[in-house]
Amino acid sequence: MTLLELQRQMANDVRRPLTPDFEMQQQTEDGRSMEDIASGYIKPNDRLTSFDRLEIYNRQYWFRVISAVSEDFPALAAVLGSKRFDALVLAYLKENPSTSFTLRNLGARLPVWLNGHPEFSPKAKHALILDVAGLEWAYVESFDRARIRSLTLEDLAGLDGDSKLSLQPHLQLLALNYPVDELVLAVRKQTPEYDMMSNAVSELTVHTRPKLPSMRRARVFLAVHRFDNSVYYRRIDHEAYLLFVSLQQRRTLGESLEVSFAASKLTPQQQAAKIQQYFAHAAELGWFCDLPVDVIGVQ
Repeated sequence: MTLLELQRQMANDVRRPLTPDFEMQQQTEDGRSMEDIASGYIKPNDRLTSFDRLEIYNRQYWFRVISAVSEDFPALAAVLGSKRFDALVLAYLKENPSTSFTLRNLGARLPVWLNGHPEFSPKAKHALILDVAGLEWAYVESFDRARIRSLTLEDLAGLDGDSKLSLQPHLQLLALNYPVDELVLAVRKQTPEYDMMSNAVSELTVHTRPKLPSMRRARVFLAVHRFDNSVYYRRIDHEAYLLFVSLQQRRTLGESLEVSFAASKLTPQQQAAKIQQYFAHAAELGWFCDLPVDVIGVQ
């Protein structure tokens, strides 16, 4: 076995998924013994077999990547409980292994993946779980994504119906079925940093499970944005949500306004007041930027 072959063999074995009990698998997918494979290139010692020594690396690799995902979803862990959450993250990473140079991207597909795996949600809580996961990932995106020079009110004064506006890459817009911003904020307030990860992965004891506010179904529209290096959740009304989503889709200002008020029962005067309010708040928070963003950068 050449050095390159040895490196590839060990890399494959170290990344082999763990069992549901977080142990190294005894056999490969094609039935080969992992004990035999390990003994082929790892020397045992007076305390550990070849299998035992390889298992240490196998488990530590997975503990690290699972921990990276867990740290981004503390509220999801609080809702599910540590045992169910650990099983979810392990299953997710088996189907979505690390393919990036940075662990930051590991949880990117979790909200979409969860949509197709209701078996990990408690009965009748699947929609709630999806909202929590979506909001927690929006926090990561808002924290990391770029901020471009903001437009001023003077910049906005010359706009007309054919104008197109770019929104800050860090601005995330969510349509939720539950007011999970309250839940996520409650968990982050109650949970120390060292507990914001999987119990099984960190091998820590959870001292106190966060007290969760009761959640009743309610349509909530949320803007997640970064301001002065902190991430904020701002509730907006349905028309504002439709307006900003339409602008993100690169529609003209006229088209976006038409979409946002198509089903509105507000009078033209009330609509005009709403539009003025939306643009004043967005400009104050720096949501409009002066460059079209085709490729979202990371700060």
